[in-house]
Amino acid sequence: MIIWLASYPKSGNTWLRALLSSYYYTDNGIFQFDLLKKIKQFPEKNFFLEFTKKFETPIATAQYWIKAQNKINENKKINFFKTHNSLCNINGNNFTNKKNTLGCIYIIRDPRNVLTSIKNHYELNYEDALRFMLSEKKYTYDHFKKNDFGDFQFISSWKKHYDSWLTTKIFAVKLIKYEDLLLGTFDTLKDIINFINKINNQPEHFDKDKAKNTINSTNFDKLKAKENEFGFDEAITSKKTKRKIPFFNLGPGNEWKKLIPSELQNQINDSFKKELKELGYK
Repeated sequence: MIIWLASYPKSGNTWLRALLSSYYYTDNGIFQFDLLKKIKQFPEKNFFLEFTKKFETPIATAQYWIKAQNKINENKKINFFKTHNSLCNINGNNFTNKKNTLGCIYIIRDPRNVLTSIKNHYELNYEDALRFMLSEKKYTYDHFKKNDFGDFQFISSWKKHYDSWLTTKIFAVKLIKYEDLLLGTFDTLKDIINFINKINNQPEHFDKDKAKNTINSTNFDKLKAKENEFGFDEAITSKKTKRKIPFFNLGPGNEWKKLIPSELQNQINDSFKKELKELGYK
């Protein structure tokens, strides 16, 4: 069964993935980039090659979402997967179902800080970054591969993405705020592990020493230093320079009040007024 690590892009998903891969797939909790391969991304082209070699449209990928998950779950194990996909239905194709999914850990971040990260990651200005987050038809794929939607992910708008996962009744969803993970990493990680144990019907157990090693080896400065030294496969390539755009950019230093122009602050505050209040973002 699959446990999703779901989020809108640039919300802290990779950090969560680093924490869980270190905790579950090492003896000592020490993180290395190779551990991220233990928690792959879905959708991803490799999972569909058994069913088709043509990915000329988004629907050509979406129609194999469930078949690919059925195949993954043949191993009869707990399978963690990162996804930015909305919990959606495209042309009658559901992203997932109760048969394949055990639960979801959904990490959310203040959308105003997401805006600044989207701007950098996709090489946009602030206005275009906001349009990106407001578009209910937004999707991502590898623009360097013509007529290839093998890695297509339908993300929709920030609001629709959040609503799609948090309102589902199909399986249990644990909401984690990036800010809580940042300010109280140990307690938040413990809460996540307890949630995983619960939905997996396992005894409550939390390895404090391993968790401390996990947290220490995955702090932002260390991840950024590793990327600077070794590179990071998941960083996207700039359309302008054809070089990799740093994935670990500002991290905790991403402060929207200092970065976003005041007139745009008012616009994004108004656009996400309900969600900001609901989530306690001031």
